[in-house]
Amino acid sequence: MTDAWLPAGFDHPRRVDLVDGVHLRPIRAEDVDIDMVTVMANRDMLWAMYGEAWEWPPADMTHEQDREDLARHAREMEAHESFNYAVLTSAEDRLLGCVYIDPLPAGSDGQPAAEVSWWIAADAPKPWRAALDAFVPRWIASAWPFGEVSTPFQHPRSGA
Repeated sequence: MTDAWLPAGFDHPRRVDLVDGVHLRPIRAEDVDIDMVTVMANRDMLWAMYGEAWEWPPADMTHEQDREDLARHAREMEAHESFNYAVLTSAEDRLLGCVYIDPLPAGSDGQPAAEVSWWIAADAPKPWRAALDAFVPRWIASAWPFGEVSTPFQHPRSGA
């Protein structure tokens, strides 16, 4: 997909604060060590959300496979084909989750459309989970040029 998905000149956010000590930024291959730990620790939850559609994350995912996947996400973001934002601690020593923004065909109004999903680690503090759940829809509505947004992978979260 090319810039036809997003308006010419659109520049995706490079960093967004979530709560004190937590921010989002585009994921990169160099995040593999912290990504691998969090993804595999939350594999069952992630497979329940994405497994059927994305066949991810595989139970036997290797460090190199994860690095390649993160490098692909980084390339796709720079090309404005799709977006994967890491949810990170301020020191960027722990990945807490991710936000995915993927293209859909233009809406009935001709505006760009997207499929958006997000997750946060099961052991993340509940206030951070609630903050992410509240933040993502507002952020997508205010900072992104989408006329329509689908959130097919989101589950109701107890206690959120």
